[in-house]
Amino acid sequence: RSADAAARFRDAGVAAVIYTDISRDGTQDGADVVKSAALAKDARVKVIASGGVATLDDIRALRRHFHDGVCGVITGRALYEHRFTLAQALEVAR
Repeated sequence: RSADAAARFRDAGVAAVIYTDISRDGTQDGADVVKSAALAKDARVKVIASGGVATLDDIRALRRHFHDGVCGVITGRALYEHRFTLAQALEVAR
């Protein structure tokens, strides 16, 4: 279970874990906001979400879960394909 593994990392002292939904990775089908937030809450660890990010709306949706422990997002392909700029992503994330 992802939450058990993340909790073990938390207990070992990591600052955050990267959660990648590999079924979405590189697809730009949208981030799995629900699972990212649930992992952060269940394991009580900071989560950097990855996989499927396509638009600024994905970043906005993840940002709404900052209080749950989602502390970052990897945008990868969306930046490479110029769907938005780094400056735009940072502005939305604030």
